Amino acid sequence: MSGSHRTSSHRRSAAAPTNRDEAEQPQGRAATRRSRRKPKPRRARKFTVGTATLLALAAGWFTVGPGRSIQGSTAAAAPDHEPEVVPMQAADAGQHTEAPAADRSDRDRITSIPGIGPDWMAKVPAETRQLLVASGQGKDSSDNTVTLWTRGDDGSWQAGQAWPAHNAYKGWTADHSSGDLRSPIGLFSLTDAGGRQADPGSKLPYDHNRNFVMSGRGFNNEPLAGSFDYVIAINYNRVEGRSPLDTTYPEGAAKGGGIWLHLDHGGPTHGCVSLTEDHMVELIKTLDPALHPMIMMGDAQSLAA
Repeated sequence: MSGSHRTSSHRRSAAAPTNRDEAEQPQGRAATRRSRRKPKPRRARKFTVGTATLLALAAGWFTVGPGRSIQGSTAAAAPDHEPEVVPMQAADAGQHTEAPAADRSDRDRITSIPGIGPDWMAKVPAETRQLLVASGQGKDSSDNTVTLWTRGDDGSWQAGQAWPAHNAYKGWTADHSSGDLRSPIGLFSLTDAGGRQADPGSKLPYDHNRNFVMSGRGFNNEPLAGSFDYVIAINYNRVEGRSPLDTTYPEGAAKGGGIWLHLDHGGPTHGCVSLTEDHMVELIKTLDPALHPMIMMGDAQSLAA
């Protein structure tokens, strides 16, 4: 849930004034006397501008736009903001001082995740420091993008990499029911993991179990075998602290259940969110119960409301 800003520089060059004594060679003694006269004021002005320009270039400093200065011939811009201003000290142009850390923090601080509406952000508990956002391309789309956001001590959010993912065949719904082939829209905690494969280094409780088995073929006729090698239970209509295999549904079986993050098999799911194996393993290793991880999932339009 994730631009560079480039600043173009405009250099001003002082055009040399036209010298009529050189352009129109005058004739006669009077003209000769006039040609010997040197336009002192003009030459002095030209020397002053040229000297200032050379000194500025020698110091490696020039102005780009109103109120900004860049050291050297290039400036590296951070992905989210303009190049930082590094002021030139009056005593020594070769020494630089960094902008105050507090100023940079205020400028770069992201307190609201882009694409997430204020009502949704208000629902995120204060203790949640890891928020997985699965943002669907459309209400009826089975494609989405997953990004893990981390909240710092100052309350600001930092985005991880954006990963392509799949969701349910028919898209999303705010009122999920068993068999509707839509993924539930909402904010859910993430407390339990497991899989057919051995624990890759999970901080969440991990149930290594041979019963994480999937067979048959998906909506694109793709094989489903191995889809449950690694899973993370999404706490929709389930009891926290139990294996993802647990089939206790607090809201009743009609509301559906077994909504997981699991391995992508190359097509839509029945209601889960699926990621490639490398991303699933990374996610399992990263989620930390001490940081109260949650997932916010739905189509982009719904999440922005």
